[in-house]
Amino acid sequence: MTKVVLAISGGIDSAMAASILKDQGFEVIGVFMRLNNPTEQLEKAKKIAKALNIDLKVIDVRKEFKKLIIDYFLEQLKKGNTPNPCVMCNELIKFELFIKKTKKFKPDFIATGHYARIKNNRIFKAKDESKDQTYFLWRIKNLDKVLFPLGDSLKEDLIKQAKNKKLPVFPYKESQEICFISGTTNEFLKKKLKFIKGDIVDEKGKILGEHNGLFFYTIGQRKGIGLSGGPYYVIKKDFKKNRLIVSSNEKLLLNKEVKLKDIKWINKQGLPLKIKAKIRYGQKEVEAILSKNKVLKFKSPQRAITPGQSAVFYKGKELIGGGIII
Repeated sequence: MTKVVLAISGGIDSAMAASILKDQGFEVIGVFMRLNNPTEQLEKAKKIAKALNIDLKVIDVRKEFKKLIIDYFLEQLKKGNTPNPCVMCNELIKFELFIKKTKKFKPDFIATGHYARIKNNRIFKAKDESKDQTYFLWRIKNLDKVLFPLGDSLKEDLIKQAKNKKLPVFPYKESQEICFISGTTNEFLKKKLKFIKGDIVDEKGKILGEHNGLFFYTIGQRKGIGLSGGPYYVIKKDFKKNRLIVSSNEKLLLNKEVKLKDIKWINKQGLPLKIKAKIRYGQKEVEAILSKNKVLKFKSPQRAITPGQSAVFYKGKELIGGGIII
């Protein structure tokens, strides 16, 4: 029997991934990764494994997760970027480290509960595009032994199937974007970073007020700036002068091009290249051209392009690569 190790989180998606693989005739070994997750998640994973009659292994990667993901997140914030830890976690933890740590089980494949599809070592959008997670997968590689069992399913159908199978996953809630932050992001940052108050200025340098620390603001933010007479939008963060730059002119947030670094390809293409790109999860892709000097030029201006975030490239429904915005 073909053996597959599956990352089980304790949620409905990984539970249904396990169920689908079993129905397809695989020998499934569930693996729960100890990251920064609460103990209750492990207990849920145990209940799922018992209900599906599969083995559950636990691997502790908290040390690696802190170093590679949490510390990375904080260091990027200190540099003035707005990082996407989920992208790095998929590459470094959920695939590279997961593969390394599960070799001892001698699997034929590894699998996760991501909403995406793999065909001929290439990644395509999931059938359920409202749940598609390819945006977070542009840095992964070695796809020949990877399975995404949920790629051809609709989330609403999976919920019905889980109820019919009486899987112990209800009530369920959608996972939060940054898994290692249990409260608000600002509460987390207050504990982890040293912040200094500074001036809020407009685009001409006029002082309008005082900010609470640049880490607490993002490009395009309107609420929570604390100024009267607005609305005002965050258009830039000047870490050298510790200034938050705002404007009442929302058009200043629009840009038609952005410089990228650390470009990686799943299906490498020659440059310049016409593509569709998205600069944040949940955004619709827009037409763009990627030049040889790593500049991404959009057909139409994009709002609040944010350093540190991912720009992800598509051709049709295929995810072909991505880069980090600088």
